[in-house]
Amino acid sequence: MFQQLLLLCLLLISVSIMASIYRLIRGKSMPDRVIALDTIGINLIAAIAIYSILLHTSAFFEVILLIGILSFVGTIALARFIERGVAIERKHSK
Repeated sequence: MFQQLLLLCLLLISVSIMASIYRLIRGKSMPDRVIALDTIGINLIAAIAIYSILLHTSAFFEVILLIGILSFVGTIALARFIERGVAIERKHSK
């Protein structure tokens, strides 16, 4: 029963990822797309965690951590790009 519930959760998360991909492609503005990317990252973390529970292993914890860090850095970079027009500022010395 517990495994079927986890499989149902994986199915619902995959539907949520598909909806986020649609929002990423058809988003009306840049903040909509940033939120869609962040949502995809969170859903991927959840899906990998559920898959790890199904396999009774902790081998995917590093992957979860890596996706979380990359999602955070990507969100910050895109937010800075929206705010300032550049993601990385370079100071030119004269």
